[in-house]
Amino acid sequence: MLTIIRRTAPILRLKSCYSDLFSTRLLHSRSVGRRNGAPTGLYGFEHLKAAKGFQRFVDDAIERSAELVNFISGKPSSAEVIRAMDEISDTVCCVVDSAELCRQTHPEREFVEEANQASMRINEYLHYLNTNHTLYDAVKKAEQDSHLLSKEARRAANHLRIDFEKGGIHLFPQKLDRVNQLNIDIFHLGREFSQNIITDPGHVDIFPVSRIPKHVHHLLKPIYRITSRTSNESLRSWDNRKEKGFRITTEPRTLHSILQWTSDDEIRKMAYVKGNAVPHANHEVLDKLIAARHELSQIMGCRSYSDFMVKPNMASSPDVVMSFLLEMSKMIKPKADEEFKAIQDFKREKSGQRGLDLEPWDEAYYTAMMRSSAYNLDSSVVASYFALPQCIEGLKMLVESLFGATFHSVPMAPGESWHPDVLKMSLHHPEEGDMGYLYLDLYSRAGKYPGCANFAIKGGRRISESEYQLPVVALVCNFAGSHNSSAAKLNHGEVETLFHEFGHALHSLLSRTDYQHFSGTRVALDFAEMPSNLFEYYAWDYRVLRRFAKHYSTGEVIPEKLVESLQGARDMFAATELQRQIFYALVDQTLFGEQPHPPRDTSSIVADMKRQYTSWKHVEGTHWQIRFSHLINYGAGYYSYLYAKCFAATIWQKLCQEDPLSLTTGTALRTKLLQHGGAKDPADMLNDLVGDGILRHSSAGIVPDITSFSDEMKLVEDQQKQLAL
Repeated sequence: MLTIIRRTAPILRLKSCYSDLFSTRLLHSRSVGRRNGAPTGLYGFEHLKAAKGFQRFVDDAIERSAELVNFISGKPSSAEVIRAMDEISDTVCCVVDSAELCRQTHPEREFVEEANQASMRINEYLHYLNTNHTLYDAVKKAEQDSHLLSKEARRAANHLRIDFEKGGIHLFPQKLDRVNQLNIDIFHLGREFSQNIITDPGHVDIFPVSRIPKHVHHLLKPIYRITSRTSNESLRSWDNRKEKGFRITTEPRTLHSILQWTSDDEIRKMAYVKGNAVPHANHEVLDKLIAARHELSQIMGCRSYSDFMVKPNMASSPDVVMSFLLEMSKMIKPKADEEFKAIQDFKREKSGQRGLDLEPWDEAYYTAMMRSSAYNLDSSVVASYFALPQCIEGLKMLVESLFGATFHSVPMAPGESWHPDVLKMSLHHPEEGDMGYLYLDLYSRAGKYPGCANFAIKGGRRISESEYQLPVVALVCNFAGSHNSSAAKLNHGEVETLFHEFGHALHSLLSRTDYQHFSGTRVALDFAEMPSNLFEYYAWDYRVLRRFAKHYSTGEVIPEKLVESLQGARDMFAATELQRQIFYALVDQTLFGEQPHPPRDTSSIVADMKRQYTSWKHVEGTHWQIRFSHLINYGAGYYSYLYAKCFAATIWQKLCQEDPLSLTTGTALRTKLLQHGGAKDPADMLNDLVGDGILRHSSAGIVPDITSFSDEMKLVEDQQKQLAL
């Protein structure tokens, strides 16, 4: 029943938080906020002083949860039931979230292995809790007694009851047993899918080294082969020599660099095909996952897994989602086709061959060249204004300007950190005191989670009238360098990523919900990405950038013309990128939609949809879907990113754009949206924040109003130009 949400923006930027029926952390673990020098364990949890401590961590969570189950079985008041349910959730998922962060980031194998074991054990216990009729009956009664509860408690009771029923507790025993087994199978298939991507990223061997641009050599592994050649003197013997080459590991970051910078189209093609054709084992895993999710949804009385997943969200049905996606697809197609033709013409001009086709492995290379030609951007010059310490100062400035709060560096107790590069900050408000804690683990290292993500550690919740459990999160990235390196500089795409993930972190840190069940990012799936997408705008606005983006050696403020060039380069192929995101969302909905009989091969589905919904051709032998991890972590929910983009565009234009750093703007964002987490209906929060014009009703669901986003993309303007021609 626990679902992991991994978020990307636009493609490979990953966000993590755990949510669902049981979702946060141990009450007696409040030591995370300690400031003294007494030894502690990972993240401030006393149990985690050693790797084996995860075993006791699980034992104590189960023991405390059992006490709370017994308390609920004694039929306390409805308010006490909801409070006890929330503490069960807090207790159990403290282990879940800490184990997930540990297994993804800890450099010591023993900690990772123990965290894996803890994760398996606690997930098994979750199945027991999710099928416990004592808890279910108590929650149903509390929902019926809603007049005795606060507004947030009523919402919690309703959500808990729905979550129980999503686990099949209301079914006959035989069906419930099957649902439990399917949930276990789905969990393990997801793990297997993700692990296969890590263990089999694919590779291409290239000889000689001169075929690869020098500035990407550091990303590649040198390899050698024996070559035999004759010397100028024919009578001399064969001379065996070593020839140096490179092995291109086709994981996403390296693959993108090769596609962007390598002029040799044969190398680009080889890397593209290999990078989109592995891991082969995931063909079977994905087929099994689709079948298991479909069977689960059928048992639950839904037409499809998409129906099962979308129903609790704003969209409410796959029909609403598909209608929205097809509307977006139709809207963007003319401009995407225009961009495709421009890239194709540019390639033909550069090659001198008029009839040359544009291939998918050409996109990154020629668009980079076109951007450089149009805006004369030098990536090293741009990065010189974005030293990572300065970017962190920028985040601090943003928080102080918008919310009147400050981030302070906090020393960690011995044993609290998992790596020397990790920093810890507290968020403090002059009137409200400490508001939460943020760990920063920003530098790349071997074995670490490969993307950028916001990991929950502790959710906020009200413990008593005078005491509040402060939220704790970890922001994990993979920037080049180390904490002690003065050379840690970000390209602007990485700055945008940092601001995106920081938006998620703020959503958690600023929320002040009574129940951790609604803390921060624990919201409807198609609302969760909105704050992070909104904060991306701050990474592009010159009024914001000039406050912190300064040259690492001279201190010169970033020139406004340079920022305008960055904005222009971003906009050059915005329609192509949006079309790609729509395609991803359509594939996600289709694969987990109603299933044909007999089932179709996923590769043929993806190939047909690429031809239908994008300007680009499908390349035979590629199977993009087998390494798209969002099919696991965001199954039937990838459309949420497009919802977020539309909502964020409206909020930015109507609320933030005029004065993005004003305290008035920040106060509205915090009091009308961020502080409520999932404790209020997202549609109500959005309407309260900006008034009419942010969403519209479609059938029985809600879709974003696309006017602001369309204006931002200049789609109406372009369509009018087309009509005039």
